[in-house]
Amino acid sequence: MKISREVKTAVLVIFGIVFFIYLFNYLKGEDLFNKSVSYYTEFDYNALSTSSIVTVRGNAVGKIEEIKYDFETGKTVVYFSVDPRLEFSKNSVVRLYETGLMGGNALAIIDTNDGDLAEKGDFIKSEVKPGLITSLKENFSGISTNLDSTLRSADSLMVNLTKVIQDDTDEGLQATIAELNRTLASYRSLSYSIQGMIKDNDAKVASILDNFETTSGNIAELSEELKAMELNSTIASFESTLNSLNSVLAKIDQGEGSLGKLINDDTLYSNLEAASKEMEELLRDIKLHPKRYTRVLSKKEIPYEPEEDQKQ
Repeated sequence: MKISREVKTAVLVIFGIVFFIYLFNYLKGEDLFNKSVSYYTEFDYNALSTSSIVTVRGNAVGKIEEIKYDFETGKTVVYFSVDPRLEFSKNSVVRLYETGLMGGNALAIIDTNDGDLAEKGDFIKSEVKPGLITSLKENFSGISTNLDSTLRSADSLMVNLTKVIQDDTDEGLQATIAELNRTLASYRSLSYSIQGMIKDNDAKVASILDNFETTSGNIAELSEELKAMELNSTIASFESTLNSLNSVLAKIDQGEGSLGKLINDDTLYSNLEAASKEMEELLRDIKLHPKRYTRVLSKKEIPYEPEEDQKQ
């Protein structure tokens, strides 16, 4: 059977249209012959595109199918598909992360492996992992503020330091440096004088060192002689003396001998206390009635007369 030219042309046109559709979807990242499974998630903002990929442990297993804005909730709904061979839990998390320094983003499936597998069309929870660029953007304002404050402080310090250096008064830094130079010059002169004095008295210094060496030798010999002395007998004699002293102190403590009786007997203390009281009364009576005792001291015999207070 002969096929007409019109039929051939129609078949070619249809085949071209199919090939164009397949090529167009292939360039978009879609494979018409791959039966993928679709899921969806939500974010507070959109940082993805339909060309973004879906990864598991860094491996591409799917892509973004569609991105829609939900006017009721204000959320960005992201539909994505993965290879049907991939199985993961419905409690897994879809993480939005940066793929590079240029700001590209992708989705990563963090599987919880709890056994409850996700099915086609399920909603998967989402989270956002801040990237390096995002962190720098958030912290740049604080860093710039601190840097500005530091630069202002450094500028003020340099201005004050310049004022101090350029101060021509007596209290300025230049005057202090000049005084330090004069001090160093005086110290240099003094060191030269000391060097000259040592050089002139080199022989005397050598003699002093010789004498010191001789003296140290004599001290060493004396220490050797002290070591050779019979210190044991001296120590034994000292120990005997201590024993005798301890024996005497023990006898005194026990009340033996005159000293022991004097220390341990309370009678002497009582007698001394009574005598001191009588002496105190005698002195008080002498002060109050001196006429009584003038008769004793006078050469003439003066009869005793009581005091006026006694007459009364």
